[in-house]
Amino acid sequence: MASVVAKQGEANSVHTIKSDRSRWVPCNACPLETCEGLRPHDPDRVAILQEFKEGELQLSRNAALLNQGAPSPHIYTVLDGVLLRQVKLEDGSRQIVNFMFPGDLVGLQAAIDQNMEHSVEALTDATLCVFQRDKFSDLIARQPHFAYDVIWLAAKEESALESHLVALGKRNAHERVAYLAVYLVQRGIQTGLAQDNGEARLSIPITQRQIADMLGLSLVHTNRTMQALRQSNLLHWDSDTIIIEDMDAACDYAKFDGLNGAPRPYL
Repeated sequence: MASVVAKQGEANSVHTIKSDRSRWVPCNACPLETCEGLRPHDPDRVAILQEFKEGELQLSRNAALLNQGAPSPHIYTVLDGVLLRQVKLEDGSRQIVNFMFPGDLVGLQAAIDQNMEHSVEALTDATLCVFQRDKFSDLIARQPHFAYDVIWLAAKEESALESHLVALGKRNAHERVAYLAVYLVQRGIQTGLAQDNGEARLSIPITQRQIADMLGLSLVHTNRTMQALRQSNLLHWDSDTIIIEDMDAACDYAKFDGLNGAPRPYL
């Protein structure tokens, strides 16, 4: 294992990269294969991904991965943990755009050699598979179906952003918070991070400031809204856990149909 300083264009932090292949999670034993919301790979594609994989990256909670306005020589697949994608505004504030769960492709937005239009940091301790961006065309040439997967992931990301935009523009504060809770818990269920044993439960350390920055609310308004939702027993959301006792009721309240259950591809 080697600790290396991130290359220019990536976050100004020390990343621990497992460069010894014997210490990587082998692609043929990838834990993502058992996630109900992810589509398993054929054996021949697993072997190609194993060759393409450059290493594994360990991130501690709150560590930065990508910097807004800079290029990134790598793309990543989230193997474990949750990250957040955010845009820093000129006045110093930020807009959290989305959350990234196991199986998500990170850095896709710079796949055509453009600088990142957002930054990415770890919401929890996280592990990511590392792929060299300049070798991506070789991967597509060997297995063109991977190109379809990347397009599918890009379309899914656009769909999620549309849902978030509707949440900001057409829902009141209570509905926004309920929507975000349902979205996060359902993504957690799909990727093996959340439990659904009569009640759905996701352990995730999101602060009220982060919720406010995602939903366009003030911190005071966010606090009052979350208290009201707890008192209604619709959902319980504290600093590190979201609990939804009745998912259908929460979806109805949030005016959200829920996530499509079709398995997602991943690299």
